[in-house]
Amino acid sequence: MAGRGTAHLGAPEDSLLRIENLHVRFPTGRGTVFAVTDVSLDIRKGETLGLVGESGCGKSTTGRAIMQLPPPTEGTVVYDGQDLTRLKGEKLRSIRTKLQMIFQDPISSLNPRRKVEDIVAEGLRIWKIGTEAERAAKVDEVLEAVGLDPQVARGRRPHQFSGGQCQRISIARAVVTEPDLIICDEPVSALDVSVQAQILNLLEDLKTRYGLTVIFIAHDLAVVKNVSDRVAVMYLGRMCEVGPPDIIYSTPAHPYTEALLAAIPEPDPDKVDPDRVPLGGELPSPVSPPSGCHFRTRCPRADEVCVEVVPEMAPTGDGRFVACHHPLVETVVAVGAGSAQG
Repeated sequence: MAGRGTAHLGAPEDSLLRIENLHVRFPTGRGTVFAVTDVSLDIRKGETLGLVGESGCGKSTTGRAIMQLPPPTEGTVVYDGQDLTRLKGEKLRSIRTKLQMIFQDPISSLNPRRKVEDIVAEGLRIWKIGTEAERAAKVDEVLEAVGLDPQVARGRRPHQFSGGQCQRISIARAVVTEPDLIICDEPVSALDVSVQAQILNLLEDLKTRYGLTVIFIAHDLAVVKNVSDRVAVMYLGRMCEVGPPDIIYSTPAHPYTEALLAAIPEPDPDKVDPDRVPLGGELPSPVSPPSGCHFRTRCPRADEVCVEVVPEMAPTGDGRFVACHHPLVETVVAVGAGSAQG
């Protein structure tokens, strides 16, 4: 069940990035879209946090709100002790050199009229980092780091590369200013399986080489499990479950997490698991989300309390937290202290 709360957050001094009570709403002609509702997360330095959920759950919007693209409607985004939601103009621009984003579509995120060397070097030139010779050397370094030959790639334009190569160029552009944090928004979803593996291995190598902290946004649970130190599950703009991937994937505590895992295709067509029941029902509209728990309209465990009360994050005692009135595992403290939401 999709809930709220900050019980899963660690001490502020232990977090490189800390998001509290984040809301993102978009006014439209048909009403307000509640894209992200009361999301709280923290990311420790050097960690990879996987953010998962089905399409439309608010993953990408959360990533963009962290970057202030656009700024969140409510809440705080504290990076290295500074609240980004309170920064404007030059102060926000300067701190963005330490936070970079890899966008979902590698080809459309690159300017088709510019050469690769200019695309990758743009951040260095804007901030006047190094001399022209030092910038050229840095561009060559990061192109080599992402597996591209600088002599071949430097003078070409994006349309002359495959999707996987364009994603490598996007990664090179993101790491060239030596950021602390990179937000990867579905970085492999548009790529072939073989290329996906290459990009994932590349991200792991770059994380070690440059000491990166990563938020990895994806809907492919198998991919997220392999690259993440912690996993956060979202549904219709709210947090459901946060914890170590091995624990969450082996014994999910949230009915929605269980449904996501049940939806993973079985590679053996002759193997049928009678316990795997696909999630039914339609995803509710973010313009008019359900009261109480957002997941209640599709949850087999839902009852009256789910209609009236937003579930709060509570520990399960094994290193994770779940926001559910009727979790699949026992919680350490009672759940259900939330307030009603219309």
